[in-house]
Formats: sequence, C-alpha cells, structure tokens
Amino acid sequence: MRKTHNCGELRLADVNKKVILQGWVAKRRNFGALVFIDLRDRGGITQCIFDENISDQIVNVRNEYVLEVVGEVVERKDKNPKMATGDIEIKVEEVKIINSAETTPMIIAKETDALEDTRLKYRYLDLRRENLQSNLILRHKVALLTRNYLSDLGFIEVETPILCRSTPEGARDYLVPSRISKGEFYALPQSPQIYKQLLMIGGMEKYFQIARCFRDEDLRADRQPEFTQIDIEMSFVEEEDVWGVVEGLMQKIFKEVKGIELGSFERLTYNTCMEQYGSDKPDTRFEMKLNNVSDIFAQTSFEIFKNILASKGQVNAIVAKNAADKFSRKDLDKLQEFVKVYGAKALSYLKYANNEFSGSVVKVLSDEEKNALKERLGIEENDLILMVADKKKVSQTALGALRLKLGKELNLIDESKYNFLWVTNFPMFEYVEEEDRYVAAHHPFTSPNLEDVDKMFTDPENCYSRAYDLVLNGYELLSGSIRIHDQELQEKVFEAIGLTQEQAKAKFGFFLDAFKYGTPPHGGVGIGLERLIMILAGTDNIRDVVAFPKTASASDLMSDAPSTVDEAQLNELALAIKK
Repeated sequence: MRKTHNCGELRLADVNKKVILQGWVAKRRNFGALVFIDLRDRGGITQCIFDENISDQIVNVRNEYVLEVVGEVVERKDKNPKMATGDIEIKVEEVKIINSAETTPMIIAKETDALEDTRLKYRYLDLRRENLQSNLILRHKVALLTRNYLSDLGFIEVETPILCRSTPEGARDYLVPSRISKGEFYALPQSPQIYKQLLMIGGMEKYFQIARCFRDEDLRADRQPEFTQIDIEMSFVEEEDVWGVVEGLMQKIFKEVKGIELGSFERLTYNTCMEQYGSDKPDTRFEMKLNNVSDIFAQTSFEIFKNILASKGQVNAIVAKNAADKFSRKDLDKLQEFVKVYGAKALSYLKYANNEFSGSVVKVLSDEEKNALKERLGIEENDLILMVADKKKVSQTALGALRLKLGKELNLIDESKYNFLWVTNFPMFEYVEEEDRYVAAHHPFTSPNLEDVDKMFTDPENCYSRAYDLVLNGYELLSGSIRIHDQELQEKVFEAIGLTQEQAKAKFGFFLDAFKYGTPPHGGVGIGLERLIMILAGTDNIRDVVAFPKTASASDLMSDAPSTVDEAQLNELALAIKK
C-alpha cells in the first residue's frame, strides 16, 4: 500500500477519513491498554492511537522504527495547539512494521543534546530533525526563486566545468591528478570566473549558474571548503545594471520567504566603511561608529599617541553609551587582549561619571584633550570611550572588531532587521609583505576605475577598482565587479601585480587569446548561497544549511574523508606520498 497523506497535513476537515500513513516513530507513550505513537515524516507529526485490539502488534516498537498505519481520522479530545495536526489523531486499525531501528546515538528532535561532532558523524540521523529539514527546504525554495526570477529576465543557466586548469592568484586550489596525463593536474574551480567571462565573449549576454566552488583555505563558522554560489554575469552593463538585478532578486526572495518588503539598499565606499565601522562588511543595524580623533592629539604630550601620530598612524575612538558601569577593570583587560588579536598594541579607555573622567589614560591626557573628546563624541553620564592608537588599518580593524563584539554583548543589534549595504570602490591592489609585492585585492580581471589607471604603477595604494560587495547584517553576501574587457588594460594589470607577459600567458593564455576577438564590456557577481540561507534561517553556523558539511578541519566525520587510498591507485596516477 502507498500512503494517502503525509504526517503533517491532516486537519479537522479530514475527520472520518480512512487514511494510510508511513513514517518514523518519534515518540511512544504507554497508557495501559492504549498506546500513543507520534508518527513523523518530512511533512510533520501525527498522533496515532493503538487500542488493546492492536497494541500487542507493536510491543517491541520503539523510537525510529518505520511503520505503516491504516486507520480513521478522529477529533482529539485533548487538543495540542503546538502541533499543526494537534486537533486530530489516527485511530489505528492496521499496522505494519516496515523496518526496525537500533537505539540512536543522539536524540532526534528539534532540540537535541548531541555535540556537533556526533551530529556530523551521524548526519543521516541529524537530517531527520525538523530544523535541518526546514533549512534544506528553505534552500531549495531560494534556489527555485532564483532560477525563475533570472529566467524571467532573460538569463540562461549554463553549467561550466568542474575539472579545469589551475590558475593561481587566489585561495589555494584543490588539485585532481590526471591518470591519462601523468604528472599533470586539474583543479577544482574556486569560482566559474574565467568561464563566465568566456561565456560573455561567446555572446551569451545574460548567464547564471547555481555553481559548486572549491577553495582550500582556513575554515570558520561561515565558510566551507566546498560551497555554492549564485553566479551571474551580464554583457553591455555598468554597475547600476548589475546592482538592479541583484536588488530585485533579494527583494523577491525576502518577500516570498520572509514576507518582508525590502527598501532601497544603502551604498558606502570602502574607505567610508573602514573610517566609520572599521570593516569592509559592517553590521549597520546599530550605531557606535568609529571617530578619527587624531587631530585632538596633534599637540599631545602623551608619548605613545605622539609617536604613533608622528609615524602617520591614527587614534580612533568608539563610545559605548551608558555602559561605563558595565565594565570592570577585569572586563576592560579582556577587551585589551581582544584588540591585540587584530594587531593593536593597546586599548585606551576613559569612563565619564559624576562630571569627571577616569580610566587608563586619564592622567596622561590634558584637560583640553579630554574636553575636546567630550564635545566631539557627545559624551554623557556613564559613557565609556575606547581608543586604539596604531597604524591606520590596524586601528580601524581592531576597533571595528571591538565594535561588533560590544554590539552583541550590549544587545545593541536589532535581530529583526535585514540591513543590505553595497560597498563600492574597493582598492585595486593590496600589499603582501611576505611576497614584497602588490596583488589583486579581488581578482586580476577586475577593472580599475578608469581615472585611476595611471596610478597602477605610480600609486598602487590609492588605485581603486570597479569592485563591489553586498553586505547583509555584517556578512559578505556577494562579491563582484565590472571586468576588464580591453586586452591592453588586462596586460597592464598583470604587469602591476608582477606577472610578465610570458607568465600571464602561461597561466591564463587561453583566456587572453579570447580577448583578441571582440570582448564586450561585462560584469557580474557571485552570491554565497549558504550565507544567504544561513541568515534567512536565523543561524550563525553554515553547517546548519548544508546537507553533508565538513568540520572546521575540512574533514567529513560521517564518511571519514579525506582518507588514504590504495598503493595501486597511486601507482596508476604516478604519484608517491612524501613522508
């Protein structure tokens, strides 16, 4: 027999119907002659009653057994408003044990006491939980909305290769040895970047793909070694065209999934974000902005501030309003250690209470400097001033991280808000001290601002690009740019990051050859699907929205991957393991 309904759809209107349900035993309760079983499938849970005429058939049944029940829908006397099916139950007439189950190593319920390692090892059991199932259903819904929205706009979905050429200048590649061409390797794509640009050269004009990407990099709560991005590329466009498509997509998703009408998206340049928030992916749901107070200490006698300013550093400050009494000396020492993680040498603080200042630097600052801080920062009773004096980027970044930490600890963040922010005008290059050279800040196919082209060689630090990110509640949701479509400009960018023409051709030759045959202006984005679902689902752990995720050490506890392989396989690939 086949089931007539799922375990979450029966209601009072179905009373007196004869139904067949199939699912797992979520809970069993014995009341003498009566046995109650909650039967669960992906649709939900339905309570089933077994009376003395049939209960002897389920004597050995326990949680996670798979059952088929045939019975009549009846109205419950003790209704359960917490269950969607809480107004009815099934009076079971026939039961079949489809499969038995051993005692599971974890509680399978919305709330479980299992450690994450246990959940990952037995992921197929974890997936039975309502939380994970709803997250994956949400992911499916967003992917479907995306496909329909972009298709309606004339975009074509195209799959690009998974086995491709290794093209460094990004994160580390995952390499795949070739059996046929021994000693040579494919790479798994970090993104479909080159292929989607080739599709534009190929005249596709509007492309998208829900693409698998692979990066061999250090992991964290919002990152996996393999991930999915909504990849979009468009020809004959400028920034506004790309942003309009993305904003429309987000508005569609949030309307359908959350019932929220999104307004216009705020825009800030990279430099403004760093100056005001100390981050290029700021959480704008709360204030506590950074203030550059370096000018207040231009004539300071405080040696530490004086030396930092003399070496072109900065003094930046944030204010925790009405919070001075919430931080003891021990608490402030912990904050001191926190900023050191971000390269800051020290954290200075001032408390304002009873019309006077106290704190770590109260004795070394002049009255004029303290009064200037009070006026500039709008200091009021019980406010706490926190300052980092250091190199510009260190000062901004450390204080930005501290701002976010305090926002969470002081409950300043409105969790019901969804704040979208376009961050624009990113630096074209960033300096890598270990390599003593400038590298592409995004990727080497990003177009510089046309007015900054001459700065690529004369002033690379102040050369800005047509790159942009979309930030949502402090997460980088997407990264994108207007690409280079001029062969001569592309060669200049390669030169600026230290690649000779020969090196560039060796790494990207097939791509550069395509530029010779009429490349349209184009641009696009890659939207992190898991990060979007993570935010929509209200979790801060990306593993909660991935069916079979990896741990922070990039291992799969369920399948025990990565693993060793047979010597015969290595020989076939002409590989040897270096001890």
